Amino acid sequence: MLAPAPSTSLFVMTDNVSDALSSSSFSPSSSSSSSSSPSSSSRSLSLLGLGAMGTAFARAWLAAGYSVTVWNRTPGRADALVAEGATAAASAAEAVAANALVVTCLLDDASVGAALEGTDLTGKDLVDVTTGTPAQARARGEWAVARGARFLSGGIMAVPPMIGVPEAGGYVFYSGSHGLFETHRAALAVPAGTRYVGENAGHAALQDVALLSGMYGMLAGVTQAFALVRGEADISLKEFTPLLSDWLTSMAPVIEQVAEQLASGDYASDVASNLAMQVAGIPTFVGTAHEQGVSPELLTPYFDLMKRRLEGGHGTEGVTGIVDLLTSDA
Repeated sequence: MLAPAPSTSLFVMTDNVSDALSSSSFSPSSSSSSSSSPSSSSRSLSLLGLGAMGTAFARAWLAAGYSVTVWNRTPGRADALVAEGATAAASAAEAVAANALVVTCLLDDASVGAALEGTDLTGKDLVDVTTGTPAQARARGEWAVARGARFLSGGIMAVPPMIGVPEAGGYVFYSGSHGLFETHRAALAVPAGTRYVGENAGHAALQDVALLSGMYGMLAGVTQAFALVRGEADISLKEFTPLLSDWLTSMAPVIEQVAEQLASGDYASDVASNLAMQVAGIPTFVGTAHEQGVSPELLTPYFDLMKRRLEGGHGTEGVTGIVDLLTSDA
Protein backbone atom coordinates (compact mmCIF):
# COMPACT_ATOMS: atom_id res chain seq x y z
CA MET A 1 0.00 0.00 0.00
CA LEU A 2 1.07 3.52 -0.67
CA ALA A 3 0.05 4.72 2.77
CA PRO A 4 -1.21 3.12 5.97
CA ALA A 5 -4.90 2.37 5.58
CA PRO A 6 -7.38 1.04 8.09
CA SER A 7 -7.90 -2.61 7.43
CA THR A 8 -9.62 -5.51 8.94
CA SER A 9 -10.32 -9.02 9.39
CA LEU A 10 -9.36 -9.27 5.74
CA PHE A 11 -5.79 -9.01 7.00
CA VAL A 12 -6.54 -11.55 9.71
CA MET A 13 -7.40 -13.93 6.88
CA THR A 14 -4.11 -13.15 5.14
CA ASP A 15 -2.13 -13.67 8.34
CA ASN A 16 -3.74 -17.00 9.03
CA VAL A 17 -3.32 -18.22 5.47
CA SER A 18 0.38 -18.04 6.21
CA ASP A 19 -0.21 -20.03 9.40
CA ALA A 20 -2.16 -22.64 7.45
CA LEU A 21 0.43 -23.06 4.72
CA SER A 22 3.66 -23.00 6.66
CA SER A 23 5.11 -24.27 9.90
CA SER A 24 5.81 -21.98 12.81
CA SER A 25 9.06 -20.10 13.08
CA PHE A 26 9.06 -20.80 16.81
CA SER A 27 10.37 -23.95 18.40
CA PRO A 28 7.88 -26.61 19.55
CA SER A 29 6.00 -25.59 22.66
CA SER A 30 7.74 -26.55 25.83
CA SER A 31 5.33 -24.93 28.27
CA SER A 32 1.62 -25.48 28.54
CA SER A 33 -0.84 -25.93 31.32
CA SER A 34 -4.50 -26.76 31.58
CA SER A 35 -7.27 -25.44 33.73
CA SER A 36 -9.69 -27.88 35.33
CA SER A 37 -12.47 -25.34 35.68
CA PRO A 38 -13.43 -22.29 33.66
CA SER A 39 -12.61 -18.85 34.94
CA SER A 40 -15.44 -16.34 34.94
CA SER A 41 -13.15 -13.45 35.80
CA SER A 42 -13.67 -10.40 33.62
CA ARG A 43 -9.90 -10.21 33.32
CA SER A 44 -9.36 -13.67 31.88
CA LEU A 45 -10.15 -15.10 28.45
CA SER A 46 -9.22 -17.75 25.92
CA LEU A 47 -7.97 -16.97 22.42
CA LEU A 48 -7.97 -19.47 19.55
CA GLY A 49 -5.78 -18.52 16.60
CA LEU A 50 -2.29 -17.01 16.74
CA GLY A 51 -1.67 -15.53 13.32
CA ALA A 52 -0.29 -12.00 13.25
CA MET A 53 -3.61 -10.48 14.31
CA GLY A 54 -4.39 -13.08 16.97
CA THR A 55 -0.91 -12.68 18.43
CA ALA A 56 -1.31 -8.90 18.49
CA PHE A 57 -4.61 -9.27 20.36
CA ALA A 58 -3.03 -11.67 22.86
CA ARG A 59 -0.10 -9.33 23.53
CA ALA A 60 -2.44 -6.39 24.09
CA TRP A 61 -4.44 -8.33 26.66
CA LEU A 62 -1.30 -9.64 28.40
CA ALA A 63 0.16 -6.13 28.56
CA ALA A 64 -3.06 -4.95 30.19
CA GLY A 65 -2.77 -7.61 32.88
CA TYR A 66 -5.29 -10.11 31.57
CA SER A 67 -4.93 -13.84 32.09
CA VAL A 68 -4.91 -15.29 28.57
CA THR A 69 -5.16 -18.94 27.57
CA VAL A 70 -4.09 -19.48 23.96
CA TRP A 71 -4.40 -22.24 21.40
CA ASN A 72 -3.19 -22.57 17.83
CA ARG A 73 -3.23 -25.42 15.36
CA THR A 74 0.55 -25.05 15.05
CA PRO A 75 1.54 -25.39 18.74
CA GLY A 76 4.90 -23.59 18.44
CA ARG A 77 3.10 -20.34 17.73
CA ALA A 78 2.24 -20.11 21.42
CA ASP A 79 5.83 -20.27 22.72
CA ALA A 80 6.61 -16.55 22.65
CA LEU A 81 3.28 -15.71 24.27
CA VAL A 82 3.83 -18.30 27.00
CA ALA A 83 7.14 -16.59 27.74
CA GLU A 84 5.18 -13.35 28.12
CA GLY A 85 2.73 -14.89 30.57
CA ALA A 86 0.08 -16.67 28.53
CA THR A 87 -1.08 -20.21 29.23
CA ALA A 88 -0.92 -22.59 26.27
CA ALA A 89 -3.78 -25.06 25.95
CA ALA A 90 -3.06 -28.46 24.46
CA SER A 91 -6.34 -28.45 22.53
CA ALA A 92 -9.10 -26.12 21.45
CA ALA A 93 -11.45 -27.90 23.87
CA GLU A 94 -9.05 -27.21 26.74
CA ALA A 95 -8.86 -23.54 25.78
CA VAL A 96 -12.64 -23.24 25.60
CA ALA A 97 -13.03 -24.93 28.99
CA ALA A 98 -10.59 -22.56 30.66
CA ASN A 99 -12.61 -19.34 30.49
CA ALA A 100 -16.10 -17.96 30.05
CA LEU A 101 -14.94 -15.54 27.34
CA VAL A 102 -13.66 -17.31 24.21
CA VAL A 103 -12.29 -15.35 21.24
CA THR A 104 -11.66 -16.97 17.84
CA CYS A 105 -9.33 -15.39 15.26
CA LEU A 106 -8.82 -18.13 12.69
CA LEU A 107 -8.37 -18.68 8.95
CA ASP A 108 -12.04 -18.67 7.98
CA ASP A 109 -15.49 -19.65 9.20
CA ALA A 110 -14.90 -23.32 8.36
CA SER A 111 -11.82 -23.25 10.60
CA VAL A 112 -13.91 -21.89 13.45
CA GLY A 113 -16.39 -24.72 13.07
CA ALA A 114 -13.61 -27.30 12.91
CA ALA A 115 -11.79 -25.91 15.96
CA LEU A 116 -14.93 -25.74 18.09
CA GLU A 117 -16.34 -29.08 16.99
CA GLY A 118 -16.88 -31.24 20.05
CA THR A 119 -16.17 -28.45 22.55
CA ASP A 120 -18.65 -27.63 25.29
CA LEU A 121 -19.96 -24.12 24.66
CA THR A 122 -22.64 -24.20 27.33
CA GLY A 123 -22.60 -20.88 29.17
CA LYS A 124 -19.72 -19.52 27.09
CA ASP A 125 -19.44 -16.07 25.54
CA LEU A 126 -18.05 -16.62 22.03
CA VAL A 127 -16.55 -13.66 20.18
CA ASP A 128 -15.51 -14.44 16.61
CA VAL A 129 -13.27 -11.92 14.83
CA THR A 130 -12.49 -14.28 11.94
CA THR A 131 -12.95 -13.08 8.36
CA GLY A 132 -16.32 -14.05 6.96
CA THR A 133 -19.46 -12.91 5.20
CA PRO A 134 -22.54 -11.50 6.94
CA ALA A 135 -24.47 -14.72 6.24
CA GLN A 136 -21.67 -16.80 7.74
CA ALA A 137 -21.69 -14.64 10.87
CA ARG A 138 -25.44 -15.02 11.30
CA ALA A 139 -25.24 -18.79 10.78
CA ARG A 140 -22.33 -19.08 13.23
CA GLY A 141 -24.32 -17.09 15.76
CA GLU A 142 -27.30 -19.43 15.43
CA TRP A 143 -24.91 -22.38 15.68
CA ALA A 144 -23.37 -21.02 18.89
CA VAL A 145 -26.71 -20.18 20.51
CA ALA A 146 -27.97 -23.70 19.74
CA ARG A 147 -24.99 -24.97 21.76
CA GLY A 148 -25.76 -22.81 24.77
CA ALA A 149 -23.45 -19.84 24.09
CA ARG A 150 -23.92 -16.15 23.57
CA PHE A 151 -22.35 -14.90 20.33
CA LEU A 152 -20.70 -11.74 19.05
CA SER A 153 -19.16 -11.28 15.62
CA GLY A 154 -16.33 -8.83 15.02
CA GLY A 155 -14.89 -7.03 12.00
CA ILE A 156 -11.42 -5.64 12.65
CA MET A 157 -10.72 -2.21 11.18
CA ALA A 158 -6.98 -2.28 11.86
CA VAL A 159 -3.74 -3.95 10.85
CA PRO A 160 -1.69 -5.81 13.50
CA PRO A 161 0.70 -2.91 14.32
CA MET A 162 -2.34 -0.80 15.27
CA ILE A 163 -3.53 -3.29 17.90
CA GLY A 164 -2.89 -2.18 21.48
CA VAL A 165 -2.04 1.33 20.29
CA PRO A 166 -5.08 3.55 21.00
CA GLU A 167 -3.67 6.55 19.18
CA ALA A 168 -3.44 4.50 15.97
CA GLY A 169 -7.22 4.78 15.62
CA GLY A 170 -8.02 1.12 15.00
CA TYR A 171 -11.34 -0.31 16.09
CA VAL A 172 -13.50 -3.40 15.82
CA PHE A 173 -17.12 -3.56 14.70
CA TYR A 174 -19.13 -5.89 16.95
CA SER A 175 -22.61 -7.24 16.33
CA GLY A 176 -24.72 -9.91 17.97
CA SER A 177 -25.55 -10.31 21.66
CA HIS A 178 -25.71 -6.90 23.30
CA GLY A 179 -25.57 -8.54 26.70
CA LEU A 180 -22.29 -10.24 25.82
CA PHE A 181 -20.88 -6.96 24.52
CA GLU A 182 -21.80 -5.10 27.71
CA THR A 183 -20.44 -7.88 29.94
CA HIS A 184 -17.04 -7.84 28.24
CA ARG A 185 -16.91 -4.25 26.97
CA ALA A 186 -13.76 -3.46 28.96
CA ALA A 187 -11.89 -6.54 27.75
CA LEU A 188 -12.91 -6.02 24.13
CA ALA A 189 -11.72 -2.41 24.26
CA VAL A 190 -8.15 -3.40 25.19
CA PRO A 191 -6.84 -4.40 21.72
CA ALA A 192 -8.70 -1.66 19.83
CA GLY A 193 -11.68 0.65 20.04
CA THR A 194 -15.13 -0.92 19.93
CA ARG A 195 -18.18 -0.04 17.85
CA TYR A 196 -21.29 -2.06 18.58
CA VAL A 197 -23.57 -2.04 15.51
CA GLY A 198 -26.59 -4.06 16.56
CA GLU A 199 -28.08 -7.43 17.41
CA ASN A 200 -27.91 -8.69 13.81
CA ALA A 201 -24.75 -10.80 13.95
CA GLY A 202 -23.99 -10.12 10.29
CA HIS A 203 -23.76 -6.36 10.55
CA ALA A 204 -20.16 -6.24 11.79
CA ALA A 205 -18.97 -8.22 8.77
CA LEU A 206 -21.18 -6.19 6.44
CA GLN A 207 -19.85 -2.82 7.55
CA ASP A 208 -16.31 -4.18 7.63
CA VAL A 209 -16.55 -5.26 3.99
CA ALA A 210 -18.37 -2.08 2.98
CA LEU A 211 -15.56 0.10 4.34
CA LEU A 212 -12.93 -2.12 2.73
CA SER A 213 -14.77 -1.92 -0.57
CA GLY A 214 -14.52 1.85 -0.39
CA MET A 215 -10.82 1.50 0.38
CA TYR A 216 -10.19 -0.74 -2.61
CA GLY A 217 -12.07 1.62 -4.89
CA MET A 218 -9.80 4.42 -3.69
CA LEU A 219 -6.70 2.27 -4.16
CA ALA A 220 -7.78 1.47 -7.71
CA GLY A 221 -7.86 5.19 -8.46
CA VAL A 222 -4.52 5.74 -6.75
CA THR A 223 -3.01 2.91 -8.79
CA GLN A 224 -4.31 4.43 -12.03
CA ALA A 225 -3.01 7.88 -11.11
CA PHE A 226 0.54 6.68 -10.43
CA ALA A 227 0.54 4.49 -13.53
CA LEU A 228 -0.26 7.55 -15.65
CA VAL A 229 2.55 9.76 -14.36
CA ARG A 230 5.40 7.51 -13.31
CA GLY A 231 6.83 7.22 -16.81
CA GLU A 232 7.38 10.98 -17.07
CA ALA A 233 10.94 11.85 -16.14
CA ASP A 234 10.07 15.45 -15.32
CA ILE A 235 7.20 14.61 -12.96
CA SER A 236 8.47 13.92 -9.46
CA LEU A 237 6.46 11.24 -7.70
CA LYS A 238 7.48 12.83 -4.41
CA GLU A 239 5.89 16.11 -5.48
CA PHE A 240 2.90 14.43 -7.14
CA THR A 241 2.00 12.37 -4.06
CA PRO A 242 0.72 15.22 -1.83
CA LEU A 243 -1.26 16.58 -4.79
CA LEU A 244 -3.06 13.26 -5.12
CA SER A 245 -3.58 12.90 -1.38
CA ASP A 246 -4.95 16.41 -1.00
CA TRP A 247 -7.25 15.99 -4.01
CA LEU A 248 -8.76 12.76 -2.65
CA THR A 249 -9.23 14.40 0.75
CA SER A 250 -11.04 17.34 -0.86
CA MET A 251 -13.43 14.89 -2.54
CA ALA A 252 -14.40 13.20 0.75
CA PRO A 253 -17.57 15.35 1.23
CA VAL A 254 -19.05 13.52 -1.77
CA ILE A 255 -19.60 10.58 0.62
CA GLU A 256 -22.06 12.60 2.70
CA GLN A 257 -23.78 13.93 -0.41
CA VAL A 258 -24.34 10.41 -1.76
CA ALA A 259 -25.76 9.30 1.59
CA GLU A 260 -28.13 12.27 1.72
CA GLN A 261 -29.32 11.70 -1.84
CA LEU A 262 -29.91 7.99 -1.22
CA ALA A 263 -31.95 8.87 1.86
CA SER A 264 -34.05 11.50 0.09
CA GLY A 265 -34.38 9.77 -3.28
CA ASP A 266 -33.49 13.07 -4.99
CA TYR A 267 -30.35 12.43 -7.02
CA ALA A 268 -30.39 15.66 -9.05
CA SER A 269 -30.29 18.43 -6.42
CA ASP A 270 -27.05 20.26 -5.68
CA VAL A 271 -25.15 18.39 -8.41
CA ALA A 272 -21.98 20.21 -9.44
CA SER A 273 -21.05 17.94 -12.37
CA ASN A 274 -23.98 16.02 -13.79
CA LEU A 275 -23.81 12.57 -15.28
CA ALA A 276 -24.13 13.76 -18.88
CA MET A 277 -21.10 16.02 -18.43
CA GLN A 278 -19.06 13.30 -16.76
CA VAL A 279 -19.85 10.69 -19.41
CA ALA A 280 -18.84 13.17 -22.10
CA GLY A 281 -15.42 13.31 -20.47
CA ILE A 282 -14.81 9.55 -20.45
CA PRO A 283 -12.93 9.54 -23.79
CA THR A 284 -10.39 11.91 -22.27
CA PHE A 285 -9.58 9.46 -19.47
CA VAL A 286 -9.43 6.46 -21.77
CA GLY A 287 -7.44 8.34 -24.43
CA THR A 288 -4.92 9.66 -21.91
CA ALA A 289 -4.40 6.18 -20.54
CA HIS A 290 -3.68 4.80 -24.01
CA GLU A 291 -1.35 7.70 -24.80
CA GLN A 292 0.61 6.92 -21.63
CA GLY A 293 0.74 3.20 -22.39
CA VAL A 294 -1.55 2.45 -19.45
CA SER A 295 -4.52 0.11 -19.43
CA PRO A 296 -7.82 1.80 -18.49
CA GLU A 297 -9.24 -1.48 -17.16
CA LEU A 298 -9.44 -0.25 -13.56
CA LEU A 299 -11.76 2.57 -14.62
CA THR A 300 -13.82 1.13 -17.49
CA PRO A 301 -16.24 -0.94 -15.34
CA TYR A 302 -17.27 2.21 -13.50
CA PHE A 303 -17.44 4.19 -16.74
CA ASP A 304 -19.71 1.49 -18.20
CA LEU A 305 -22.10 1.88 -15.28
CA MET A 306 -22.11 5.66 -15.76
CA LYS A 307 -23.04 5.19 -19.42
CA ARG A 308 -25.85 2.78 -18.55
CA ARG A 309 -27.31 5.20 -16.03
CA LEU A 310 -27.16 8.00 -18.61
CA GLU A 311 -28.86 5.82 -21.21
CA GLY A 312 -31.67 5.35 -18.70
CA GLY A 313 -32.44 9.06 -18.90
CA HIS A 314 -30.66 10.30 -15.80
CA GLY A 315 -28.27 12.83 -17.28
CA THR A 316 -29.09 15.60 -14.78
CA GLU A 317 -28.12 13.45 -11.80
CA GLY A 318 -24.72 12.95 -10.25
CA VAL A 319 -23.34 9.45 -9.79
CA THR A 320 -25.53 8.39 -6.86
CA GLY A 321 -27.92 6.51 -9.15
CA ILE A 322 -25.19 3.97 -9.91
CA VAL A 323 -26.00 2.48 -6.50
CA ASP A 324 -29.46 1.65 -7.90
CA LEU A 325 -27.86 -0.12 -10.87
CA LEU A 326 -25.71 -2.27 -8.59
CA THR A 327 -28.57 -3.29 -6.31
CA SER A 328 -31.01 -3.95 -9.15
CA ASP A 329 -28.47 -6.16 -10.95
CA ALA A 330 -27.62 -8.23 -7.86
